Amino acid sequence: MEKKTLTTVPDEDFLRLEHQICFSLHAASRAFNGVYRDTLKDLNLTYPQYLVMLVLWEHGELPVKRIGEYLRLDSGTLSPLLKRLEAAGYVERRRSPEDERSVTARPTAAGAGLREQALGVPRRIAAATGLSLERIRQLRTDLEALTASLDGSGPDPSACASADD
Repeated sequence: MEKKTLTTVPDEDFLRLEHQICFSLHAASRAFNGVYRDTLKDLNLTYPQYLVMLVLWEHGELPVKRIGEYLRLDSGTLSPLLKRLEAAGYVERRRSPEDERSVTARPTAAGAGLREQALGVPRRIAAATGLSLERIRQLRTDLEALTASLDGSGPDPSACASADD
């Protein structure tokens, strides 16, 4: 059987929704968000807030800019998340004494305590996937490689290229 490559697949096939890798990732992301929404409701966290807390639990106090780098979020998206986490009592923000333009964030005692309640979240999410731990690790590795390739491709209108199964 001949293996199809980008040059051997007819252009018309690329316009089929079922062949869009970006749509498959989008659909999987939406499905994950639904599972996370149910899993995180007892913690009173949204999925993006959970990601912020993961970074802070792992690294402690960080400049907001660095949190954004870890999560690939701009300040316009990250600032409202941090404000809501601060209002909930999970995060404290403060201006850096060295540079007043720089704001840092750190978990409060309540935010640190929330970590204990969140310990079971990754296992519940992994179980919801129905995949083995080895398959999950391989999929994550593949997605990291895909992200790196896309980051290195520059502004390309075909970044949402389709893949033929």
